[in-house]
Amino acid sequence: MNMTVVNKEICVKQIRVIGVAASSVFLIGDTKVITSSTVFDTPPEAVLTGPLVPLSPTR
Repeated sequence: MNMTVVNKEICVKQIRVIGVAASSVFLIGDTKVITSSTVFDTPPEAVLTGPLVPLSPTR
């Protein structure tokens, strides 16, 4: 996919990040290349997979 973006001036006064996801990108400004990589430091036998159980809200 080819995409052309024309950016004008940008002025960022303040940024507040509350949280990030397991996979996230946060950019301000221009970039030519974004490279995705992963690091997995947990041994495969320690990873638990199964049905997701919703957490009940705290009261």
